[in-house]
Amino acid sequence: MTQQDFPAAIKNIVESSQEPDALFSALLAAVGDFLHADRCFLCLHNPQNNLSRVAFCWIRIPDLPTVYNEEWAAQPPSLADEDPMFAAALRAEPSIYVEDVETADSQILNREFEQKNFGHRALIHAHIRQDGQLWGILQPCIFGHPRIWTEYERGVINNLVEKITPLTVSYVKSAFD
Repeated sequence: MTQQDFPAAIKNIVESSQEPDALFSALLAAVGDFLHADRCFLCLHNPQNNLSRVAFCWIRIPDLPTVYNEEWAAQPPSLADEDPMFAAALRAEPSIYVEDVETADSQILNREFEQKNFGHRALIHAHIRQDGQLWGILQPCIFGHPRIWTEYERGVINNLVEKITPLTVSYVKSAFD
């Protein structure tokens, strides 16, 4: 898949010269619309000090829970044990496409953890990584029902993650300069 295969709204955003804050905010809305997602957020991660921050969150319906934290915070030491998807992201494994939290393999996700912390039913856990290190997670999700992710959607997300990785890494590094 090439960049020209992106949906027009996403292509226009990634090709724009917007500042990162504006670009990421616009991008989450475009990804949410493209996937007909209910919520889409970007969790930034600094692998040098294991600090994370959900800096951007888009929701389709105002009464859906947002996931956002203004400050960088240390990940609980037990997070990788509690959340197999986060552990996979730390190991720089490929992104994870969950069609139904209720029926997903326990090796892939911890159902109780997902229900307690996020409440979604289907999700994409897209790992933004460079040089074997985790720099962020893009997470579009669906509430209330399962969702099958098409090969085209998977290709768009995988290509998008590749495209935004340098910007994400630069954004995280600049927060600590």
